[in-house]
Amino acid sequence: MNSIPEYTFAGLGPDTVLDALDTLGLQGDGRLLALNSYENRVYQVGLDQGPPVIVKFYRPGRWSDEAILEEHQFCAELVADEIPVVPPMALNGTSLHHHLGYRFAVFERQGGRTPELDQPGRLEWIGRFMGRIHASGARHPYSQRDSLDATSFGERPRAWLIAHDFIPHELRPSWISITEQAMEAVHRCYSRAGDIHLLRLHGDCHPGNLLWTDQGPHFVDFDDSRMGPALQDLWMLLSGDRAEMSRQLVDVLAGYESFFEFDERELHLLEALRTLRLLNYSAWLAMRWEDPAFPLAFPWFNSVRYWQDRILEMREQVALMDEPPLWSI
Repeated sequence: MNSIPEYTFAGLGPDTVLDALDTLGLQGDGRLLALNSYENRVYQVGLDQGPPVIVKFYRPGRWSDEAILEEHQFCAELVADEIPVVPPMALNGTSLHHHLGYRFAVFERQGGRTPELDQPGRLEWIGRFMGRIHASGARHPYSQRDSLDATSFGERPRAWLIAHDFIPHELRPSWISITEQAMEAVHRCYSRAGDIHLLRLHGDCHPGNLLWTDQGPHFVDFDDSRMGPALQDLWMLLSGDRAEMSRQLVDVLAGYESFFEFDERELHLLEALRTLRLLNYSAWLAMRWEDPAFPLAFPWFNSVRYWQDRILEMREQVALMDEPPLWSI
């Protein structure tokens, strides 16, 4: 297997994509459409025979083969439980394939649109499937994939940003101070929540990873799947002010608790999880900045204005994390 730098997809041209499929006996017809993905590279590829397929090339160096296969196994369990997810196809006896140093998986193309969450019954419908996903995810833990916690999503990304001098010099003291306060508040939230059970999650369950059809939702892109609190898969479905989020949460949990019990202590973590996501997102952009796709896609990153906005954002989060949860515990 050829060695390639950890960040680069420079050698992943159309010929490489088609040749990779050819090693599996899938003959592309030359129709190649790059889909919206930055962490990995994802393409819709037309075939000589049969419908188009989706091909995901995994970012080199991010996950081990074992961790990728563990996610694939989780998706297979969900399919066996008749939960509408889009699993990788098993071809030549495996779902993970290698070509010229790249690792890739092939998926059936699934249609659908971003769900309109304000439509009556939508959140409850999604909640039912999230409850079923978590019931499956709670059966046994991951052994190869990271957990989502204050260390992995907060302390480490913060330390990396400080060590690599991404924050402008004039803003560095303010950013370091407010993120230190934010992490202290995160730890207070975890302390108030107590001993929370971790389970296998989707991990990145925002509306963009939900596709809606007349038959209801189906879930895509388990690439960020990991161990974590159940609330991580629920809070990104909520938006608006406190009253609106409370109403939305009631709808989600009305469906969710039909299949899996929700520990209300986790509500202490809602703003903490949002804070961790914000910190991790800044570090994610910084860690990928040598990938040529990132400066093109995120030209606003790493400007003085960007870091000023992040400081204000963290101040808001510190205040929110010291408020009571959405409803009284």
